[in-house]
Amino acid sequence: MPTLWGWLVLLVVLALAALVAGRALYPFLAINEPSGGKILVIEGWMEPEGLDQAVEVFRKGSYELAVATGAPLAEWPQGNVYRTAAERAAEYLKSRGLPPAALAAVPSPSSAQDRTFLSAVMVREWAKRSGIEVRALDVLSLGTHARRSRLLFRKAFGAQVEVGAIAARHEYADERWWRSAEGAREVLDQAIAYVWVLLFFHPPVPGSHEEHWAVPPPLEA
Repeated sequence: MPTLWGWLVLLVVLALAALVAGRALYPFLAINEPSGGKILVIEGWMEPEGLDQAVEVFRKGSYELAVATGAPLAEWPQGNVYRTAAERAAEYLKSRGLPPAALAAVPSPSSAQDRTFLSAVMVREWAKRSGIEVRALDVLSLGTHARRSRLLFRKAFGAQVEVGAIAARHEYADERWWRSAEGAREVLDQAIAYVWVLLFFHPPVPGSHEEHWAVPPPLEA
């Protein structure tokens, strides 16, 4: 049996390990690894602060096309100027100076499918219809969502497309995220969600009904 001093040493070691892991968790999830591609996918559900950062990333990079994604907006119809987050984000980005010719809105439908994965599928299918060959792209998301977004876009596009990630900074974007309830909740939620996708999310066959809707096709009568 360990002595009292042995237990104290063990507790100190565990506390230090937890501190190191905690400090590393935010930068691990809020990844910044651009691919060098010419397409910047911008997740349209972000608040204006995140979209403003997307504008700066587009201007400073060598991008030729910005693609805004997003699902239908869950508000009362009479309060909606835009039907989807993709359309709303595209208009905001345009108002901030992104050239309309270099900007596209690619919305996704309401679905039981993971929203980020479905957005990636919609971008993939839109690029095919538009005759755009995608060899590499970057997906820009908010903070700790970035690594999971990259993983889901990789699952949608396959190994033949290089997917990079850029994390827009959040108000608690530092190594002391646990000092606020919002920061702790967001970082831990995203860590759990990333592990779940990594271990348990298996994308359906590309182009299948399940890929879009996460359920088998209805049986014919």
